[in-house]
Amino acid sequence: MNLSFFSALLADAAPGQTAPNPTGQILQSVVMFGGIFLIFYLLMIRPQSKKAKELAAKLSSLKPGDKVITTSGIVGTVVALKDRTLSLRSADTKLEILKSAVSDITERSGETSSAE
Repeated sequence: MNLSFFSALLADAAPGQTAPNPTGQILQSVVMFGGIFLIFYLLMIRPQSKKAKELAAKLSSLKPGDKVITTSGIVGTVVALKDRTLSLRSADTKLEILKSAVSDITERSGETSSAE
């Protein structure tokens, strides 16, 4: 690499041409970052918030007799509900867990799941 190569890189505009519009470049950058944020929102944030709303709706309709799976993989039946916790019967064990630890409701009391 020689000095003429670097001087050619540094001289963005050839003699006789005007320099690029800095306002246009800033606007182009803002539009590009806006597009990236939009794609990020559509692919990551929106589906996650939609899933969180669905889980919150499921948890609010939880009642004794429902079969649930916790985030740690415990499968059991809801025995009693409190404000923030629920009592879960799994095999011969009764556990008290947070409602936020419930990841899925596999079977509602009185009806069977179609996934099984």
